[in-house]
Amino acid sequence: MGMHTDAHIVWDWNGTLFHDVDAVIGATNAAFAELGLEPLTLERYRELYCVPVPKFYERLMGRLPSGDEWELMDATFHRYYSEHRVRCALAEGAAELLAQWSEAGRSQSILSMYGHDDLVPLVRGFGIEPHFIRVDGRSGPSGGGKSEHMVRHLRALTDVDPARTVVIGDAADDALAARHVGAKAVLYTGGSHSRASLEAVGVPVVDTLAEAVAEAERLAD
Repeated sequence: MGMHTDAHIVWDWNGTLFHDVDAVIGATNAAFAELGLEPLTLERYRELYCVPVPKFYERLMGRLPSGDEWELMDATFHRYYSEHRVRCALAEGAAELLAQWSEAGRSQSILSMYGHDDLVPLVRGFGIEPHFIRVDGRSGPSGGGKSEHMVRHLRALTDVDPARTVVIGDAADDALAARHVGAKAVLYTGGSHSRASLEAVGVPVVDTLAEAVAEAERLAD
């Protein structure tokens, strides 16, 4: 792997590098329709979204979904999302920012709660895989948080210092996972959360990935 003593970025995928918010909203509304729930607007989704995902559903239903309801909604979400993700693209400027970070001799990786077997070919298909020293997607059931996955991810990056690592993501859970391992975080408003909910976390919040990278560089120094 080589020694990476400079700043390291752990990128989130969905809603951060991968601009898939329209597919996510459509998939969420398809899942809600299974239980007769009203569809959400993007603004309402960003206002209420949280992980673990069943808690998000509780905010809308007034109760946690039953086991059978969760399985139905989860399966519907992933089926719809898989059909519609093909129309999604990388976030604006993402490919250039990844290349610039690599060319500067710094390392970066991806940790996503998207299924690993689906994530890797998707990243590869955009031609950006060579920029990363590791790409990890979720293994096991969906719907949970990222903290323990972050522990395993950074443990696998044996030459990366958590104190000089910055997590860039679109969700409060990204910042919690960063804090859990002693890393820093920058949160991006282009994905799943409203600016207000991100600002409540207490880490830098930005509106573009270019700002996120600049902030990561500052935090890691």
